[in-house]
Formats: sequence, C-alpha cells, structure tokens
Amino acid sequence: MPEIFKLAGVLIVVVGLALRLRTTLVVAAAGLATGLIAGLPLVSGLPALEGVPVLTSPGKEGIVNMLGRAFADNRLMTLFIITLPAIGLAERYGLQEQSARFIRRVGAATVGRLLITYQLFRVLMGILGIRLLGHPAFVRPLVFPMALGAAEAEAGARSVEAVPEKEIDRIKAGSAASENYGNFYGQNLSPVQAGILLVYGTLNSPGIGYAVSLWSIVLYAIPIAALSVVVAAAQFLLFDRYLRRRLAEPS
Repeated sequence: MPEIFKLAGVLIVVVGLALRLRTTLVVAAAGLATGLIAGLPLVSGLPALEGVPVLTSPGKEGIVNMLGRAFADNRLMTLFIITLPAIGLAERYGLQEQSARFIRRVGAATVGRLLITYQLFRVLMGILGIRLLGHPAFVRPLVFPMALGAAEAEAGARSVEAVPEKEIDRIKAGSAASENYGNFYGQNLSPVQAGILLVYGTLNSPGIGYAVSLWSIVLYAIPIAALSVVVAAAQFLLFDRYLRRRLAEPS
C-alpha cells in the first residue's frame, strides 16, 4: 500500500471538521483509520480470528489498547470535570448576569478592549506556569457575558434596542479566539508547561539529538507570543470599529 495512504487520517480530520461533525468522533475515526492502514491490529493480546487478520496481530499493540493507555497516562487532564458543577451553580445563581451588569458600569469598556485585556491575562498566566480551564471556567461564564454586556451598553448609548443576533455570534467567536490566542502562545513562555517540556524531550531524544535547553526554547517563543498579541489587538480593535458601524445602521 502506498505510504501516502497513511495520511488518510489528515483528510478525515479536515473533512470532518469542515462538516462540523463532533470533534471527538472525527479524531477517533482518523486515528483508527490511520492505524489500520499502517497495519496495526485493532486489539492486541487476543487469539487470531480466522478470516479477519486485521483485528489482531501477535507482537503488536492494538489501536484500542493505545487509546486506552494514552487516556490512562493523561487521566489527570480530566480533573476539569470536577469544576463543572461549581461553574454550573454559579451560572444558575446569576454569574453571567452579574458580570454583564458590572461591565456596563465601566464607561471605557468595549468588546475589543475587553478581549485584548483577557488575552494579556492568559499570556501572564502562561508565563507564571498556571494552567486555567479557559473555555468552561472563564469564557462561557465570564468573558462572553462581559463582552456582550459591553456591546449592549454601546447599543443602548446609540438607542439600539438590542445587539443583532449575527453580531452576538461574532462576539462569542471573538471571546473564544481571545482565550485560544492567549493560552496557545502564552503556555510557551514558561519552562514548566507541558508543551515546552514535550518539545524539549523530543529534540533531546536519542533519535534526533539536538542539544537545547528549556530556556532557549522559551526565548525563541517570546517573539511569536508578542506578535500574536499585536495581531490579535489589531483584530479586536477592528472588530470594535465594525461593531460601532453596525450599531449605527438603521434597523
């Protein structure tokens, strides 16, 4: 089988995400397809099944076994589930409404300025090596309601009854983008973050053999993180201008 067929998993991910299918199922299907095409058995440690040679293969770890081992090795990542009941209770008793009410009292607050501030906060947390559950713990219950409150305050100042539904979706997307920018690039600014340790371990592995230090990796990540802040600030400020223009249009 040609080697290029082993890239079928990439095509599955691209098509699945483009069709907005469930991300977990798309990634699992891509991994399963890639493993089968590469000749890995579906399950290891079972007797061979007559007529179904792909299911088992002596001496090779099965795809299902790999997935289970990866989950067990990284099970601490599921600890965020413990925080969900607390966040749900806070939302039930008005956390989103209170955060939106607070931001309406800040006269200088705009959607773009708020998102820039939050991104800088996430970068700072990355520098300090503090891992935060951004989307479930901050974006949904706090950042998005505050950004929407800032937009509603501006709409009220312009005698607009409500923020258009399409712009609400844009504000929601901008809030998620602010989290992603700050977390993705900010986590590379601390030598104790998992991403930096992964790069360090890979480069210093016997198979590659690049002698690099943790601090040198962090040093080279600083310009990229700084550029991400500048580009995002321009994006969010342009979104402010776009939102003001949309709210000035007659309904």
